[in-house]
Amino acid sequence: MFAKFDNYDIFISEDMLTTIFYIDKNNQKVLSFFKNIVIKKWHIATFGEKTIKKAIDLSFNKKLDLEDTLQCFCAKENNCEFLITNDNQFYDCGINVCTANDFLKKQTKK
Repeated sequence: MFAKFDNYDIFISEDMLTTIFYIDKNNQKVLSFFKNIVIKKWHIATFGEKTIKKAIDLSFNKKLDLEDTLQCFCAKENNCEFLITNDNQFYDCGINVCTANDFLKKQTKK
């Protein structure tokens, strides 16, 4: 499946690594995925102090979810075209937000 997307630059924010590890209880499988796919083929996007401060300010002033604003700012700073999430009320930051299924459907139509 991943070979089909080798021509894409895939970004994952650094915090998602620990989230995935925590959610999936098959630690060896997750670590293998990180080692063989994420580290070798994807880009790990970091937040950095500037992004964190900006996200905190926006979240505080507009009462938004901090995780959403961090993901949006991180995606924007890395020039991402899509932000993939299952959150149907995700903060609109000017990036195409879609579920993984919707993204895959769009790509198979190309």
